[in-house]
Amino acid sequence: MKQKFNIITSTCIPLPLENVDTDQIIPARFLKATTRDEKFFGDNLFRDWRYHPDGSLNKDFVLNNPKYSGQILVAGKNFGSGSSREHAAWAIAGYGFRVVVSSFFADIHKNNELNNFVLPVVVSEEFLKELFASIEADPQMEVEVNLPAQTITNKATGKSETFEINAYKKHCLMNGLDDIDFLVENKDKIEAFEKARN
Repeated sequence: MKQKFNIITSTCIPLPLENVDTDQIIPARFLKATTRDEKFFGDNLFRDWRYHPDGSLNKDFVLNNPKYSGQILVAGKNFGSGSSREHAAWAIAGYGFRVVVSSFFADIHKNNELNNFVLPVVVSEEFLKELFASIEADPQMEVEVNLPAQTITNKATGKSETFEINAYKKHCLMNGLDDIDFLVENKDKIEAFEKARN
């Protein structure tokens, strides 16, 4: 079982870049790992942006800027395009993000995030633009993501939007269940259904 997801209120890390693909999220050379080590993948999230080729820290990249922190990544349009590697979602979760906000996600990456207990929140272009402006004005501003109500609120301006989520995935996130946990939780119902069919 994973940590249950209810309401998250957090500062944000802004990544105002469009078309961020999965190779930029986790470069292909890190895909050789056969086990899911969240710390390993989290440490290498946006690896080629976080570090220079010689391995030194790129102080200009947002993850290396001490002004910004939090469990919410606010990203530009078309986040997670490219290959379908689930490792990209592992890296996002491993870094400690619980929510990614964007105006558009690549479908496979969006599902990979949900499967790894990261909530992808789709907002309008206008709301996203205002979020970036609010974070730039005050890196300590907070965003509230309310999964039960399916709302996201910019606490700097008070503006909110609703977001869509698959009902099954919402249930799993709110109860800390992956697909296997869900089946185990419903074992009695499944067995009763099978008996009724025979």
